[in-house]
Amino acid sequence: MTVAIVDYGSGNLRSAAKAFERAAREIEADDRVLVTSDPREVAAADRIVLPGVGAFADCRAGLYGVPDMVDTLQREVIERGKPFLGICVGMQLMATRGVEYGIHTGLDWIAGDVVRIEAGADHLKIPHMGWNELFDLRPHALLAGLAERDHAYFVHSFQLEVADPQTLLATTEYGGAITAIVGRDNLAGTQFHPEKSQATGLRLIGNFLRWKP
Repeated sequence: MTVAIVDYGSGNLRSAAKAFERAAREIEADDRVLVTSDPREVAAADRIVLPGVGAFADCRAGLYGVPDMVDTLQREVIERGKPFLGICVGMQLMATRGVEYGIHTGLDWIAGDVVRIEAGADHLKIPHMGWNELFDLRPHALLAGLAERDHAYFVHSFQLEVADPQTLLATTEYGGAITAIVGRDNLAGTQFHPEKSQATGLRLIGNFLRWKP
């Protein structure tokens, strides 16, 4: 089995690849982890991962700037149903639109808008950065073995506000509930970085590698 981590110029993907390789070893899977910007290699993969760091608009421009990549993702993920995981801004790109410094359309796989986190009455610092707890975990194959208050590592100023509560798989608290994990059908996304979230992240990645939606 091959896992394709999509390279569209957004961040250092080596740490993500190493985490997927480690998770595969821990569950004794023989998955091949491939970082690629070639849509043909993405199309040939069994599972697809879309990372992302930075601004929504910049990541969107980078992804759409790779010839045939978005069409390939649409075909392989939506039409053919391959397991898909979005990470951080890669998760946000699944939304209907982002409203960071203008309105930008997303992939529209998870209905909702990516909006700025409000500091609230607590005057919390933005971005939300560091370790935080997971709450409101829904029953889902990707969350097997995870529990309320397990910690994950976040770095973000915006969050995906889902239109359908059924697509919200977990939250975190930062001046109120904030989206931590979304999903439906063969799609899932984490606002936190599983590759930086130690035991929590490795367990979720391992679950993704075994996931058969």
